Amino acid sequence: MTIVEVTTPAQEKEFLEMAVRLYKNEKNWIRPLDKDIQGIFNPDFNKLFRQGGKAKRWLLLNHKGETIGRIAAFLHPKWKEKQPTGGIGFFECIQDQEAAFLLFDTAKEWLKSEGMQAMDGPVNYGERDKWWGLLVEGFSPPNYNMPWNFAYYKDLFEAYGFQVYFKQFTYMRPVRGVGFDPKMIARANEILKDPHFEFRHIQGKELKEKAPQYFMDVYNKAWSRHMGKTLTLRETQLMFGKMKPIMDPRLIYFGFHKGEPVSFFINIPEINQIFKYVNGKLDLIGKLNFLWHKTFNPPNKMLGLVFGVIPEFQGKGVDSAMIMAYNEQFAKHDSFPYKTIEMNWIGDFNPKMMRVCEQLNATIYKTHHTYRYLFDRTKPFERHPIFD
Repeated sequence: MTIVEVTTPAQEKEFLEMAVRLYKNEKNWIRPLDKDIQGIFNPDFNKLFRQGGKAKRWLLLNHKGETIGRIAAFLHPKWKEKQPTGGIGFFECIQDQEAAFLLFDTAKEWLKSEGMQAMDGPVNYGERDKWWGLLVEGFSPPNYNMPWNFAYYKDLFEAYGFQVYFKQFTYMRPVRGVGFDPKMIARANEILKDPHFEFRHIQGKELKEKAPQYFMDVYNKAWSRHMGKTLTLRETQLMFGKMKPIMDPRLIYFGFHKGEPVSFFINIPEINQIFKYVNGKLDLIGKLNFLWHKTFNPPNKMLGLVFGVIPEFQGKGVDSAMIMAYNEQFAKHDSFPYKTIEMNWIGDFNPKMMRVCEQLNATIYKTHHTYRYLFDRTKPFERHPIFD
């Protein structure tokens, strides 16, 4: 077997196409958009390269010159840990332990040469909400920008010595026909009786001009401490701009206290239900297919992207009130087109969010593992710290 670094356009194409061949008989796999994967490794699109990050990709060839595996490794400039840690991702491989170990070894040796002491995988060279974790339970079709892999990958990672750093749960709940936890209802009613609170969806001019500011204000108070970064207004404006082609204003909801934003949830239609028809290409034919299915065969599942409550109002029922208000305004009505909601990426280090999902009577639908491998095999392994 031979390892080849990806350096040419032909090899970049092969990095994509080998996965298509590997999964050609797997009905649950949905081909990612080529541009989404290519953009991660393009310095013109991924700003992490300009901030000092690095990434490399490799192909694994058999004795016939056929590609039987691939892997990427990353140095993320914003990972600030006491133990320098790199990442590996976009791993694909035939069911062969020797082949998989050769790919892992290649990534490890490069990361060691760059001063790393550990590697996490499979992860993304970018934000955690995309291409993060190894699917180990719930092998139904993936949501947009979520990984799907064969079940045997778990054995390959764990046989090599990777250990579970944290688990990521996807919760699922029918939109109608399932009630809420009685304690949640009681807390919500106390907040909803308070005239200082208002819960509503954002639409029209306010969606374009105000929603990014509302989102930034709440996110930076609720999440920046845990995620290690704050968002700028420009970043949130770009995020809302990118969501615009698929956005449904009914799925964007905010809570206010005395006119100031204190909570939000951002949902989108689950667009992999449409992208599965474009075969990874958003060329002219792909765009026409996308528009046809968006119009005549729209998604019936919504995807929870992010949820937040500022610290001053956490644990006081604001999250419950926001959800109950939303249910009354939209979700409980037969005209609401979405049948289920999935909440991606609830880490097992975040028990508060897990409790919120449980109070919604949502159940764990899929489980992904993020693994860590320590280069010094005598060093004690520590799992991801629990959020307080």
